[in-house]
Amino acid sequence: MFQRILVVFENEEVCNDSLEYARELALRMDSEVSLLMLVEMAFLDRSYLGTKRTAISRIEKQMGEMLSGITTRFLKEGITISAALRVGNPAEELLKFLAEKPPFQALIWGSSKGLPEGGQFPRGHWIRKVSSTLECPLLTVSSRGHPDNLSE
Repeated sequence: MFQRILVVFENEEVCNDSLEYARELALRMDSEVSLLMLVEMAFLDRSYLGTKRTAISRIEKQMGEMLSGITTRFLKEGITISAALRVGNPAEELLKFLAEKPPFQALIWGSSKGLPEGGQFPRGHWIRKVSSTLECPLLTVSSRGHPDNLSE
């Protein structure tokens, strides 16, 4: 069975400890890694993007450069990697992304945002709500580098 790991980032924040954990896990499991950057942006008027175009273009350029640098590090170690950017409601965009892809064996939280000391998300954070619907474990990496499983 082919193993797949998804690393989810939020609002242009990347936690290097999570990337390192994903790299090590991918090497141990002989896995492919997918990176998903979710950027929250409200689209109140769904028919007109005019005012958002400049912001989206800036985000695409910055995230393209950042994700390209990350993928290069993984490729140098022989890890198959892909990257995607989604703009909108983070919970909805994650679920749409998961519906379009084959199943993942692990989902790693790749941002430090929303994680106070102890590695737990605040009550109202969108990932906490979505985690109960995931078909794979949701892992966070604490400052000590040991993952915490949030989906149990």
